[in-house]
Amino acid sequence: MIASYIPMFLIIAVGILLATVFFLGSTFLGPKQAKGAEHNTPYESGSESSGGRHVRLSVKFYLTAILFVVFDIEAVFLYPWGIKFRSFGWLGLVEMLGFLGVLVIGLVYCWKKGALEWET
Repeated sequence: MIASYIPMFLIIAVGILLATVFFLGSTFLGPKQAKGAEHNTPYESGSESSGGRHVRLSVKFYLTAILFVVFDIEAVFLYPWGIKFRSFGWLGLVEMLGFLGVLVIGLVYCWKKGALEWET
């Protein structure tokens, strides 16, 4: 029974080993930069940022991000279901339609509340 878990533990061990090697490699082999005023200035995509540093983002930004995550997870459930669709039979179809129905109700609710409208 334990032998069936060996590949999983091996993958976890390799992941931890690689993360450790990459972290230590970048720490000891990477370029050393003096910490100072230049190091502490904010930048965005390699260029100097403009605007205030303490600008509060709109709640709509976070709401859009949460909606993206919800519908991204929906896609994560749909792909494996689509691959095994025939083996699930009618019960699997009804359950997936229920799942999609709940998501559609949530989407309509967000739409009615104006969560999908982006105002600048």
